[in-house]
Amino acid sequence: MNWIILIIAGLFEVGFTSCLGKAKEATGNEAYLWYGGFVVSLVVSMGLLIKATETLPLGTAYAVWTGIGAVGTVLMGIFVFKDPISFWRLFFIFTLIASIVGLKAVSSH
Repeated sequence: MNWIILIIAGLFEVGFTSCLGKAKEATGNEAYLWYGGFVVSLVVSMGLLIKATETLPLGTAYAVWTGIGAVGTVLMGIFVFKDPISFWRLFFIFTLIASIVGLKAVSSH
């Protein structure tokens, strides 16, 4: 169950970085709403990470959490913010995903 909580925490990490990106593009009240989404996503993400680390090894949980956030943020950048796509970017994203799966596979929990 804590692996599911950790995955959700990682998705909220993608949420807070995406809100930050959208806030940079917005002005006025719209920017404040995106910053509000950033704060809410940040609090939820950290709270879920804390909950997940009650039973999962801290180092593994943190690596998986940041990995999900990194992969998700890069994909959001490509699909939402029109960041450039290159072979090497995709290659290293796939190696990061493989590392996350590997950590899960060798975890004792």
